[in-house]
Amino acid sequence: MTLLEKWRNTAYNEQEDSAKLQAIWDDYFKKEKAIYQKLLKNPDEVVTGTLGELAKKYKVTQLVMTGFLDGINDSLIKPNPIETMDAETEVNLVFDKALLYKNMVAAKADWLYGLPEWNAIFTEEEQKELYKEQKQSMTIRKEAKVYPNDPCPCGSGKKYKKCCGRNSA
Repeated sequence: MTLLEKWRNTAYNEQEDSAKLQAIWDDYFKKEKAIYQKLLKNPDEVVTGTLGELAKKYKVTQLVMTGFLDGINDSLIKPNPIETMDAETEVNLVFDKALLYKNMVAAKADWLYGLPEWNAIFTEEEQKELYKEQKQSMTIRKEAKVYPNDPCPCGSGKKYKKCCGRNSA
């Protein structure tokens, strides 16, 4: 079983007692926040090493580091091989700052995108803009339906049913 499978079996175990599962997540979120605080203090630092080395560096278990890597992977400039990694796998934590912020917003992780360390990276206005961009990207917009007797959207002046609507049925 890979580390990622072990992490997911532990963190998402539906047979586990809900109180125990909540305790696992509470502990994880506290450790995750501490890692992000360190990373965001020096966001341009190239952080690399084996999974085991990074777990020691950030004082977490390899399983917690696996969960962290699973969470940050979509925000990395070069994603890690999370599906197959073990303690000796070389990984990196080189992230795209704007993408990381947006992904935290998408995950509704206000304890992460609200960290004060972001203030040294983005102005308050930039943070608001990134937040707004992310929220808008998740909004589904339906195009206005064109009915047969409406003017054709192609601009011909004809009714839709006598113009472009004739070809689409």
